[in-house]
Amino acid sequence: MNTKKQQTLSWFILTALVLVWGSSFILIKKSLLYFTAPEVGFLRIVITFLFLSPLVYKRLKKIDRKYFWLLTVSGIIGSLLPALLFAISETGIDSAIAGTLNSLTPLFTLLIGLMFFKFRTRWYNVLGVIVGLLGAVGLIMANSGGAVNVDIFYASLVVIASLLYAINVNIVKSYFHGISSLDITVLSFFFIGLPVLVYIALFSRIPQMLWTDARAWEGIGYLSILAVLGTGVALIAYNQLIKWKNPVFASSVTYLIPIVAILWGVLDGEKFTLTYVLWILLILAGVFLVNARPYAKLNLATRILFWKK
Repeated sequence: MNTKKQQTLSWFILTALVLVWGSSFILIKKSLLYFTAPEVGFLRIVITFLFLSPLVYKRLKKIDRKYFWLLTVSGIIGSLLPALLFAISETGIDSAIAGTLNSLTPLFTLLIGLMFFKFRTRWYNVLGVIVGLLGAVGLIMANSGGAVNVDIFYASLVVIASLLYAINVNIVKSYFHGISSLDITVLSFFFIGLPVLVYIALFSRIPQMLWTDARAWEGIGYLSILAVLGTGVALIAYNQLIKWKNPVFASSVTYLIPIVAILWGVLDGEKFTLTYVLWILLILAGVFLVNARPYAKLNLATRILFWKK
């Protein structure tokens, strides 16, 4: 695939991920009306595993066994633990706050990449991380009228989940060169999904709920959308994005998620002010700087911004 086409597809994937993951926090909230937070997290993993399971057999045969333990680690820190942490966190903080705290992922990705994975970056990429984070925080502050009450414990769960996402992004970029994004997603969910399925089937109340309570299937409906689109399909696309671009660019999707969260609020009748536009533009500027390379691209943007020939 030529570079120009890859660049176009990368931005398309980034946009699609923003729309899907920006809606995931609402789906988690809806699911919590029917199940406990741990049940939401486990069911999200199991449904994704079942969705991807028809693709497992062929990939188990062709992937070198030396990758199995890394794929398991990737599944645990990139999917299982974050799914549990986000579900638990939203029992104590608003989904919009959870989405904003998730914007720490690019910063963590950059720091971990520099410290442990010999990641190379430029000063304006670092600036982009900071600018995007400020824009995401500012957007939520504007949406809340400047008064945000955050429970430290539940907020810390989102921070931990964001840190785990960042570690996984660097693992995928550094160690899975010879494996396709589809293979990574399918096998990582196989290794974590099978034991979680056994746990749910034998040791949880979920089978009895589905048998006796018709309303529980409404919750399964929300979780199925979340798992199939927001986890299964989205992670295949996200892993491909990590392979095509640098890890910080891929994780910058989290900066744009609050924009979708705010738009959901507008569709639900909340007001939209000019201040939102300013913060959104700041977020977009941060994403541009994170992706800017080489220097010629940044210089072009500078000339346009300051009307220089």
